[in-house]
Amino acid sequence: MPFPTHIVTASGYVFDQKGNILLVKTYFRGWEVPGGQVENGETLEEGVLREILEESGITARVKSLMAVYSSTSSYLYRDGVTPVPTKVMFDFLCEYVSGECKTSDETSDVMWVPVEKALDYITLPVYRYKFQKALDFKGGIIYASYVSKPEFKVISERLI
Repeated sequence: MPFPTHIVTASGYVFDQKGNILLVKTYFRGWEVPGGQVENGETLEEGVLREILEESGITARVKSLMAVYSSTSSYLYRDGVTPVPTKVMFDFLCEYVSGECKTSDETSDVMWVPVEKALDYITLPVYRYKFQKALDFKGGIIYASYVSKPEFKVISERLI
């Protein structure tokens, strides 16, 4: 029996001392918070901090786990051939430590945005949903499952 395949990702909602949040603009998804796949041998926290630094030039510190998401969407990658596995995603509340915003191979723009203006930049429904959950974070960890294709739909949502 083959082992199930899931992509494990971690995203960081990085806030500075001025009430801004770090956003990155990716080539295929638009504006979002930094994050990506956790690599073999990394902890979730190591993975999110590496992704933040790689995508934005910013060094951060993890403060808290905010959410765990399960995406059960089945669809083909941009090449039209490769099936994309389901995903388990961990979202972390982070704080700025040091560094200046700079782009990477994965990002075309990086900026600090006042929290109250951030949703003006984020267009994909799944990222708007997750961002709103981060804004509403009061210390309880949310678990939600959803599909993002053909259209975004929340399947379940609760605190854990």
